[in-house]
Amino acid sequence: MIIAITRQVSPDMSACLLTHMEREHLDTVVAAAQHDAYVDALEGMGAEVIRLPPEPDHPDAVFVEDTAFVVDEVAIMTRPATESRRGERGSIEAALAPYRPIRRIEGPATIEGGDILRVGRRVFVGVSTRTNRDGLEAMVRELDHFGYDVRPVRVTGCLHLKTAGTHIGDGVVLVNPEWCATEDFEGVQLLHVDPDEPWAGNAVLVEDQVLLAEGFDRTRERVEHLGRRVHVTPGTELAKAEGGLTCCSLLLNRVE
Repeated sequence: MIIAITRQVSPDMSACLLTHMEREHLDTVVAAAQHDAYVDALEGMGAEVIRLPPEPDHPDAVFVEDTAFVVDEVAIMTRPATESRRGERGSIEAALAPYRPIRRIEGPATIEGGDILRVGRRVFVGVSTRTNRDGLEAMVRELDHFGYDVRPVRVTGCLHLKTAGTHIGDGVVLVNPEWCATEDFEGVQLLHVDPDEPWAGNAVLVEDQVLLAEGFDRTRERVEHLGRRVHVTPGTELAKAEGGLTCCSLLLNRVE
């Protein structure tokens, strides 16, 4: 079974960090409702959802994915690039501790979970404005012991690697080729998003099901053509905070 760790929307989410987008009005009430729908969708797909309370002092804390990276063997606490986000890690580490041994990335490395994409035993790390080369090298050191093959991917047009592309099962990565160096994806099959739907590359995989944000109908058809069962959920307000669907959960296998 898949466990999904989530956190409720902060009442001050409109003060979130922005890097690639212009700030616009963000309705936190609508964002909270959309997050509830997202959690309901994960449960409907068979995930066991852990719902953490909001952190009012951390506007971006709903985006739990950035604070850790989890494989079957270990949970690695990341080191966000922005000092203000590092305070989010304590409650996430406490939530992960019952399920995995904990390791921590230390400075000068910076690395965020949104830049880490696992496809089987291969782990792609986006080198971005949030993840530096020290962060990449730290992840190589942490995962090499467990036999994971860690590869860098250059991120060019978005915040995180997973904004551009995500794994949708069977070694297929759904990707926007305009936002990352697709030639860096060795050993996987690429499925391009529809060119008119650049944000559609961020999808959540639960077992053999895929969760997409609403509004990407042509990309959805491409994913369904591969035989995937696709679910959709609203995400417009979360997107205004430069967040996608994967950002809002930390997924891990229940390991007995």
